[in-house]
Amino acid sequence: MKITLFVTLLFGLVFVTALSAAEKTLTPQQQRMTLCNQQATAQTLSGDERKKYMSDCLKNTKVDPNQKSLTPQQQKMRECNSQATQQSLKGEDRSKFMQACLKKAS
Repeated sequence: MKITLFVTLLFGLVFVTALSAAEKTLTPQQQRMTLCNQQATAQTLSGDERKKYMSDCLKNTKVDPNQKSLTPQQQKMRECNSQATQQSLKGEDRSKFMQACLKKAS
């Protein structure tokens, strides 16, 4: 009888823990951290370069006082666009490259 009660309580505890973990949603800061981390990984940044990128991304700092702050998605689009321009891609090739480049961040 004690074993049955113990097993029942144990399963109940596991169920409640799993249920509460499933209900947790990420805060906006956690979402931003995840997105910035994915972007830094996509750019294969490491060391001090990665720390600076993460700091700037999380703060969403402005590069130039007159420049509007860019969202992480806009930053990624700018980077992909720059890469496509460097490769002199045009038309359908550029479109395919941009789609692939932007999917890497997701």
